Amino acid sequence: MKRIKKNIILGLLVALFSHSGNLQAQSRKFISQFSHFQGYFNPALTGYEGSVVRGFVRNQWGGIEGAPKTYFISAEMDFGELAGEVDPGLLGKNAFSVNLLQDNYGAFRENEITVNYAARIRLSERHNLRLGTGVSYQSIRLDGNALSAEEASDPTIGKYLGSFSNLNVLDFNVGMALTHANYYFSYGIHRVNGGSIQNGDEFMDGYPAEQMVQAGYRNALSENLSVTANGFYRSRKNLPDVTEFNIKVLLMDRVWIGAGHRLDYATNGQIGFLTGKLRLGYAYEFPMANSYLMPGAVHEFSVALNLFRFYERRSRDEVLIW
Repeated sequence: MKRIKKNIILGLLVALFSHSGNLQAQSRKFISQFSHFQGYFNPALTGYEGSVVRGFVRNQWGGIEGAPKTYFISAEMDFGELAGEVDPGLLGKNAFSVNLLQDNYGAFRENEITVNYAARIRLSERHNLRLGTGVSYQSIRLDGNALSAEEASDPTIGKYLGSFSNLNVLDFNVGMALTHANYYFSYGIHRVNGGSIQNGDEFMDGYPAEQMVQAGYRNALSENLSVTANGFYRSRKNLPDVTEFNIKVLLMDRVWIGAGHRLDYATNGQIGFLTGKLRLGYAYEFPMANSYLMPGAVHEFSVALNLFRFYERRSRDEVLIW
């Protein structure tokens, strides 16, 4: 009985979380520490922090069977760093990345691979215009044995009850960004083709494009104290718009503490460490009292390895994180 109740609750939550119409295999990928993964959301920001391997694990709605879990790893390579360039203001003239993401939610398992390329145009001594594009391939698997009562009654996916189904989607991402060592503003679109290139079982009708705006500012107040602030806005058809922001304080270039908020949804606290070429982060996110979309706390762990340089200032006003 407990299992049935949990499946019913999960089905309702996934339905509310994913869309406002028929149930479909579509979920938004939330990342509390979004400012550390700019290149995933906007291909133009690929290589903005140089050549880095990074990843995160996000465990959502803890305690509910089949609750969303997300795993991500990416590798960004800047050709300038490969050639020996050390000036961070000149990084990103040409860069590429490979991003791998797995998202599990309820009866669905989604695997995504995205390959991005970005090019930088220098506007002034400290300002750059970055343009990026990416190709994404998604493989979505539906386990009809794990459908909740709510999902089983849906006319689109209910017919797959008791069987396994697969759907593959090919699409494209584009983006542009104005960047500076201390601030950036970017605009990107995921799935510009609306998921219309697909094959396999038809348990979803397209995958609407999503527009994303990201911006950030950082400043070194002293040799031992730096601050960063980031904002993120997302808009997609049939889903409510989402706005979130975070602010962090970096102490002695080694430890940061911060907080973030997703309007009307959740608040999070963050802590992280820099050591050598490694960056480690943790975020604990909890829903707002009036939010019915996310009933339990979220744990999110992130890691980043800088391939060519250490997390050390090259100048007095440099800030080491976003």
